[in-house]
Amino acid sequence: MPTAHLVLPALDALAGPVLLVDHAHKVSALTPALEALLGGTPRAGAPLAHVLVRPDGAEPLDALLKDGRETSARLRVGGRLKSVRVRAVPLTRGARVGGWALLITPDAEGELDGHAELFHGLWTQAPELRRVFRIVEKVARTESSVLVRGESGTGKEHIAHALHALSARARGPFRAINCAALPPNLLESELFGHVRGAFTGAVRDSPGHFRLADKGSLFLDEVAEMPLDLQAKMLRVLETRTVIPVGGRQPVPVDVRIIAATHRPLRREVEAGRFRADLMYRLRVVPLFLPTLRERRGDILPLALRFLEELHQRGTRRVQRFSPGARRLLEEHPWPGNVRELRNVMEYAYVIGEGPVVHEADLPPEFSEPRQPAPMTKPAPEASLEPERIRAALAQVGGNRSEAARLLGVSRVTLWRRLRDLGATAER
Repeated sequence: MPTAHLVLPALDALAGPVLLVDHAHKVSALTPALEALLGGTPRAGAPLAHVLVRPDGAEPLDALLKDGRETSARLRVGGRLKSVRVRAVPLTRGARVGGWALLITPDAEGELDGHAELFHGLWTQAPELRRVFRIVEKVARTESSVLVRGESGTGKEHIAHALHALSARARGPFRAINCAALPPNLLESELFGHVRGAFTGAVRDSPGHFRLADKGSLFLDEVAEMPLDLQAKMLRVLETRTVIPVGGRQPVPVDVRIIAATHRPLRREVEAGRFRADLMYRLRVVPLFLPTLRERRGDILPLALRFLEELHQRGTRRVQRFSPGARRLLEEHPWPGNVRELRNVMEYAYVIGEGPVVHEADLPPEFSEPRQPAPMTKPAPEASLEPERIRAALAQVGGNRSEAARLLGVSRVTLWRRLRDLGATAER
């Protein structure tokens, strides 16, 4: 339908949630309906790009103002991002466009609830993950080493980038290395560098990640996979703040903040003799625990729609909703690969399906396969509560055991029993 050009109206004459933008692409006013919907008002004169945020890689807002297409965006109010649908209607004064009326409607599936947050690439409505965001903001102001615990696909590297971007080291380099992806001899060279002739193939000096991250941050992903002999060298680097390249003799000073991550409990690795206790204490000054996607099921459908909208920006299909059957399968899926798996599933559904609705048949084959029955026996819930998880939960809720139990997904009695078994050391 062609866009109608309107004469610039009085503000109270516009019905519904509408944002008025002037010819310089700055906010001029909001209708009362939009103010009521948002519970706050973006400041008049604010650049439109600061108020409406487009998905990464999408067309800029300037292009959308010209053709009047309806599109998705995120409205920034009070530090939060609210997902909306936007259509721009030009407002004319004679033959000249004097501004635009942006017609705002809640995004598909009613996501405009005021509780969503986009934090350095991680989107959530879940209070558990938003509490982690607040801890990251506090810890980023310090030089403390951080250990991020979470399953694959929960966003550990996003958290590492946030810790760097919010810190005083933000102007310095950020380097990342996966300790599980390289053999031990190559990992040592990648971390500490090497001198020419140190081994076959070393035809020139190499600085290594520590020196490349000087004055910045170094992210050690899957640090639990680091071999024991290399752990001893890592401990020496953290204690002396110097590195000795492979084949070299002279220590080189480095100024680096360490952010480590693992999907394994380091305490259990220490007990099994696979990880040094002294290095663990150096790395986990501040432990952070990222919840899995199955622990934040309210995020599944909104996240899925966001991924589909990103795909729409690069393709031609526009998905508006899920069929009841597809919705049920998505909500009940265990999501072992977490958000990364959800993104891949949505790309599969986008390519396989047709039309504005995702159906059950559009989902990958594993969604239609019968589930394996759960094992008859499983460990007692309190045995799976590690001391560091309990300490982190109690710290997040100010020592309130009822709230900590809810955060951990167990009953208060279960938490009390585990604290008793641990001698209440977790609370200290």
